[in-house]
Amino acid sequence: MTADTLCTLERIGSKPGTTHRDLLTITRRIVRHLCELRSAIRSERHALSRQAHKLRQSGPFTQRRADALEQQARDHRAEELASVVDVLEDYGRVLMLDRECYAKALGFEALANLLNINHVDRERARRAGWFRLVDLVAIEGLENSAEQSGDGWEFHSPLQLACVLALGGMRASPPDQLPEPRTVGRVRKRPTLVVHDCNVGLEVKQ
Repeated sequence: MTADTLCTLERIGSKPGTTHRDLLTITRRIVRHLCELRSAIRSERHALSRQAHKLRQSGPFTQRRADALEQQARDHRAEELASVVDVLEDYGRVLMLDRECYAKALGFEALANLLNINHVDRERARRAGWFRLVDLVAIEGLENSAEQSGDGWEFHSPLQLACVLALGGMRASPPDQLPEPRTVGRVRKRPTLVVHDCNVGLEVKQ
């Protein structure tokens, strides 16, 4: 996803007449891209850590080089990674609070279609009474259940990962210090992410 595409999605989301369907679709696209970017950065850092581990096994004369590589792994694209996680936490809070009331506005079947939930899981959700967005996405992780698993996500779906990250941030902060979440088209004042692509990374502007 290029910076122009991201800006276009944000502009669509900011229009007064944007539907719940479009808002959720935009959110899914942006969150998926940010998860891919997070995964790419973490993979690069892990590769450096593996190199450091191999050096440590080579003997005492390589320890200094291993230390330097471990520090390089910790520093590698650290600001970009922190910014990506920050925005993912924002989207996760939006999804869990669901102030847009997606389930009520769209209905269960339309929401399940947008989230790409397979028919078996839909019936299971109906029987269990999982009709809220937080049930389907954050708790049960049913987004993209219609696709084959094993695509490398740490959790079942990008939206679930955003919710898990948000939950971790909410647990770490006192209730009176939690930031107001952003949502597509309703963005609070914060550093601006300029996303180029998954390989190049992003630029943070204050």
